[in-house]
Amino acid sequence: MNMSSHRTSGITISRTVVVSAVITALAAFVALTTLWQPWEADRASGDDAGPAAGVDLRDRVADLTAGFHDGTGYHRPSREHRETVAAGVGLVIDGDVDGAARRLAEVDFVVRTFTDSATGRRTAEIADAAGGAERRRGWGRVYLDLSTRAHWSVQIPHPVADLDTELLGVDVLRARPGGVLILAGAHRRAGEDGVADVAHQRTSVFHAVHEELVRRDLPGVQMHGFADDSVPGEDVVVSTGRGDAAQPSARGLADRLDADGFAVCRGWARRCVLEGRGNVQGRASAERGVPFLHVELSRTVREDADRTRAVVAATAAVVDDWR
Repeated sequence: MNMSSHRTSGITISRTVVVSAVITALAAFVALTTLWQPWEADRASGDDAGPAAGVDLRDRVADLTAGFHDGTGYHRPSREHRETVAAGVGLVIDGDVDGAARRLAEVDFVVRTFTDSATGRRTAEIADAAGGAERRRGWGRVYLDLSTRAHWSVQIPHPVADLDTELLGVDVLRARPGGVLILAGAHRRAGEDGVADVAHQRTSVFHAVHEELVRRDLPGVQMHGFADDSVPGEDVVVSTGRGDAAQPSARGLADRLDADGFAVCRGWARRCVLEGRGNVQGRASAERGVPFLHVELSRTVREDADRTRAVVAATAAVVDDWR
């Protein structure tokens, strides 16, 4: 009688333990699937995942920049922060994504990989680890096409402030393999005294990443936008900033745009407004003799999908020359 009672008690206890374990496992599974981001799911599916299984890079950038406006605040990064993010970008370029992840974690940055749904190409995203902090610090993101070794860059220093240039940057990146997109993380007037205007500040993560690319002799094109009445009669201003290493590329870009019906002001041939001679990324490139293009587009051009596509195609042809 006592033995039977003991056996029944043992069975009851075992069932309780099993049920508890199942509940715990289910809870862990739910938590995991809730936290698992689309890029992680895509990475787990392997490099053969089709575009439909990927992440829309345009949506990623639009989601980030949707909250940008002047006065949102910007924290000037320390030298350690700038150099660490730039070093992480360099490690990704060298193919050491795991090493980059460890290095970036030192400054609360992460590297994620996914397949861009529009191109089917593997892409790395280097970004602030936390969504809220990302906008508060305003240090931006870097996207790298992993389908081949990086050999050129497109840069967007004034997202939202130069309306739609952030999406133009994505389109240019997608146009050719081997590109790096450097995207500023705040409106140019987000901080005090112009500190968030990364095109004119050497103490930014944006500039540190640019210097890392220049150290590797990667040419770059920086896209800007202007109000139509700022440069009357012109659709595009093409210049090489302070340097002249990109003059052949600039002529080629201007000629292609001219053939497509754009009114182009050529900064090396005559005085143009918005030549970008004070642009610090252009100056850094000039100091090393690396090609750098400074491209300004009117608002009318940026609001016209067909004309924007023509700009992307002309820029892609320049990238082909750089290859």
